[in-house]
Amino acid sequence: METIFKHRSIRRYKPDAIPENILDRILEAATRASTTGNMQLYSIVVSTDPKVKQALSPCHFNQPMVTEAPVVMTFCADIHRFDLWCEQRGAEPGYDNFLWFVNGAIDALLASQNAVLEAETHGLGICYLGTTTYTADKIVEILRLPKGVIPVTTVVMGYPTDCPPLTDRLPVEAVVHRDTYHDYTPEAIDRLWAERENSDETKRLLAENGLPNLARIFTERRYRKEDNVQFSRTYLDLLRKQGFMKQ
Repeated sequence: METIFKHRSIRRYKPDAIPENILDRILEAATRASTTGNMQLYSIVVSTDPKVKQALSPCHFNQPMVTEAPVVMTFCADIHRFDLWCEQRGAEPGYDNFLWFVNGAIDALLASQNAVLEAETHGLGICYLGTTTYTADKIVEILRLPKGVIPVTTVVMGYPTDCPPLTDRLPVEAVVHRDTYHDYTPEAIDRLWAERENSDETKRLLAENGLPNLARIFTERRYRKEDNVQFSRTYLDLLRKQGFMKQ
């Protein structure tokens, strides 16, 4: 629990390698995550070779942490391995569809969180890279992923150079609903975002971007509709290419 409440994203890393026994423990922790039907519909590609990390860097918008961190883990939804097992046993797999991409994505994300928690207990820092789904088609080529395997998220991992402050979160009441979903009134929206909107960090961002509120920063700077639509199309095309949309 202490590890959970101290979590923060680390974007600067020392060059020190992660000892193999610790890395093995982290990966073993990942495999103990909950999984659909005990099928483990995921694979983890662990990249430590500087050449591979350099090749992956543009896929993550050349963020320095991709090449600085000693380990880059790409978590993938993977029906390929289970399909092979079924076929070798004379069973006909029926997992080449969107439902089983969702199941594989859930499995991969659960495994990634287990890996992250174990890493942080050893004093390591991590950062999730949302850019994975933006450029998944290029990652498929670099990591030589076969049909039935698609990247879902990436985690960089290593020893932090510093310890940034905790990132704020919305209050628990913002995300928890009791028994049924309770929709938000305008007054509730104002109350739930009040602390974040009035923070020094938000004031700095507004000044830097020349915009009147934080919501406009998200919609006009960080996650623009035109980008969202384009990345969605690219990822859906890749789902078809990788065999998740046949049925």
